Amino acid sequence: MRFLLLLLITLSSVLPQKTFAQETEKEETIATLNAKKEEVVQKEKEALKIEVLAINKRFENGELTEEEATILKKEAAKKHARNIEDKLAILESKIDLLERNETDLDDDSIFGIFIGKDKVTLGSGDKEEVVYDRRTTSDIVLGIGFNNAIIDGQSLNDSPYKIGGSRFFELGLAWKTRVFDNTNFLRLKYGFSFQFNGLKIDDNQYLVEQGDQTVLETFPLDLDKSKFRMDHLVFPVHFEIGPSTKKVHDDYFRYSTHNQFKLGLGGYAGFNLLTIQKLKYEENGEDRKDKFKQNFNTNNFIYGLSGYIAFGDTALYVKYDLNTIFKNNPVEQRNFSVGLRFDMD
Repeated sequence: MRFLLLLLITLSSVLPQKTFAQETEKEETIATLNAKKEEVVQKEKEALKIEVLAINKRFENGELTEEEATILKKEAAKKHARNIEDKLAILESKIDLLERNETDLDDDSIFGIFIGKDKVTLGSGDKEEVVYDRRTTSDIVLGIGFNNAIIDGQSLNDSPYKIGGSRFFELGLAWKTRVFDNTNFLRLKYGFSFQFNGLKIDDNQYLVEQGDQTVLETFPLDLDKSKFRMDHLVFPVHFEIGPSTKKVHDDYFRYSTHNQFKLGLGGYAGFNLLTIQKLKYEENGEDRKDKFKQNFNTNNFIYGLSGYIAFGDTALYVKYDLNTIFKNNPVEQRNFSVGLRFDMD
């Protein structure tokens, strides 16, 4: 009984204090929301003023006729008036809820209502900062197509490498940065890529190291497959040109090259990671698969030229190694590739 009495006394003293604290917090929240109503109106008026000044500037520069400028001003005034109306309605609803004591949501509630820079969002209290001008973006680069070698004194018709069976694959990450402040016509594109360049050898031949040279010799058995592959890590850099659309919002703007023509010219440099030759044949009635991971006297430092012509995210892609495939061969061979490139930004 003594314990129950003490508990009742404690609760009777604590609960009124908690209720008073809640009431005080609610009143402070309502006052804050009322102050935000004034802030909303002022911000929208200031945003409208900035937009009208920009329209007037375009009119003075001859980019707009007087009629076009008037229409844009009316549309801007209508937009910001609706912004004020919608934002005030949200704030009034929250104030009504608090006054009816149906909820004690505060500004940091997980389902709270937040007024950011000229926008209203519903959801988590974590506010994502909006970058006004994002000059650099990133995307995944994927390339695939045909691979072969340019050999001194030989045409592709005389090449020891099959045109249809020799392929390349590229996967990388690229960043694109706008070069100038007020136009997106010129961009710098740079990053890193893994390139896999394959050469399918014809006429039952395979590569053999003879001292510091690498030559083709006829295999003693019938080859079902003879393939030579070079895996590279390269760092491409391209200057990209082409039109873009500018999307202007209240608190940020972006340039978009979606469904636009693009031309990229540049080059790359990097390193040879792996050189491998695969042979597939039949011996004594059994299928054999041999893999030879060795240097084959290939160049370890890779560099070359590359370019692409694109519409949207798909491009015709060409790359050409300026370094020779093999270091000391009397006849120089240089790898080149033609295919499609996909920039998924």
